[in-house]
Amino acid sequence: MIDEPRTEAVVEDDLQTLHAMGYEQELKRGLGGFSNFALSFSIICILAGGVTSFHLALCGAGGASIALGWPLVSLFTLAVAATMAQLASSFPTSGGLYHWASILGGRGWGWATAWLNLVGLITAVAAINVGAWVFLLGSIVPLLGFSVPNGPLEQGIAVGLITGSQALLNHRGIRLTSRLTDLSGYLILVVSLALTLALLGFARGLDLGRLITFTNFSGEAGGNVWARSENLPGLFALGLFLPAYTLTGFDASAHASEETVGASRAVPRGILRSVLVSAIAGWVMLCAVVVSVPDLAEVARQGSRAFPAALEATLPRPVAIGLELGIALAMYGCGLGAVTSASRMGFAFARDGGLPFSRLFRRVSPRLRTPSWSIWLVAVVAWLFTLGTRFYETITAVCIIFLYVSYVLPTALGAVAYRRSWTRMGPFHLGRWFRPLAVVSTVGCSCLIAIGVLPPNDRSGWVVGATFGLMVVAWFAIERRRFAGPPHLSATGRS
Repeated sequence: MIDEPRTEAVVEDDLQTLHAMGYEQELKRGLGGFSNFALSFSIICILAGGVTSFHLALCGAGGASIALGWPLVSLFTLAVAATMAQLASSFPTSGGLYHWASILGGRGWGWATAWLNLVGLITAVAAINVGAWVFLLGSIVPLLGFSVPNGPLEQGIAVGLITGSQALLNHRGIRLTSRLTDLSGYLILVVSLALTLALLGFARGLDLGRLITFTNFSGEAGGNVWARSENLPGLFALGLFLPAYTLTGFDASAHASEETVGASRAVPRGILRSVLVSAIAGWVMLCAVVVSVPDLAEVARQGSRAFPAALEATLPRPVAIGLELGIALAMYGCGLGAVTSASRMGFAFARDGGLPFSRLFRRVSPRLRTPSWSIWLVAVVAWLFTLGTRFYETITAVCIIFLYVSYVLPTALGAVAYRRSWTRMGPFHLGRWFRPLAVVSTVGCSCLIAIGVLPPNDRSGWVVGATFGLMVVAWFAIERRRFAGPPHLSATGRS
């Protein structure tokens, strides 16, 4: 993938499009097409979600839960990404999803989408960095012969340092951040390929039958990741958390629209390519893990340590350590990109007065041209969330629900407005396929919500229910009269 030439005509077109939507160019427009793709690809990061959530699928319905569940959710995610790409091409702004919902459904839907997306992105930062810390403790630290305590205090300090350093790098400017996320994109490809080849090369044998075999690893057989159950279809459904959580974060390409050259073309490509490449590479890598381990049942018994246990059982120790170090670096890059995405969403919402103290959080550093206050807001809130919720499964479920609802709400509104109030399309256009894919996206999102809040995910159900309840009260009690929404958008004639 090669970045398009940064011609004056392309940049001028970007500026005119932004001005037509009522905004000035405040952020530095310095991302090319590859950098936009790499940002989403780094946040999806099959070496982060695919590794730290591996046990959610394996320790439920076994190898088939991964081999069959991953492509099922990948097809759904591609439908979501395709409809999102069309919206991003038509309305290329930071905080894209919030603007799309406002334009297509009104300011109330935009306000709700903004909060859901922002909360989802913040919980994603929390889940990524908690997952990275847990992975370090469960893989690299034991292999090096160390013992590190993992109480609430230790986790709080470690995750705080990780998140704070990511915020500091973001604060220093989009050029530094984009170089690091570009590097992270290459690192993900190299490490995932090396991991796949190493597993297949060092395996004593390959059991391909595991890919289509459902095995009940609930209860003690799966390290008590899920409570003992004889409901194999239900366990398979819980395993869908693995691909659903991993294949999130591609909205980052849209949030970086105002920093991308040729956004109406580069952003849709960044969204679609990041999902497609991640879906294929992640499936191949995880299937290699399933077929190569000597004893899949023993790996499943390790529970949350299932992935590192699989590497240790299959690979020579030096190879395992080297690959796990590469995975840890990719996880850090994933969190770095997630802070970038969430802070741009926060900036865009604050710019229109959507956040408390919006005048503060909409500020852009005049020298670095980064939304510095929004960056640190995201980092601090994400860290505080990890202090209140130590259960990784709960954080993951909450993240999935909020993000996918925020992804699909604008799509559902777009399906209603398509060729009615929404008639001007961008360069990327699905044509007659938009509405059918919007239906697939909406139905799939409803299924994920049900899986995410019903038992045994009661904790996440309480978090999601309380959040929705607070949003309804806040909108009708205060925000309906106070929040004006985005400025007049002359490109669509809607406000």
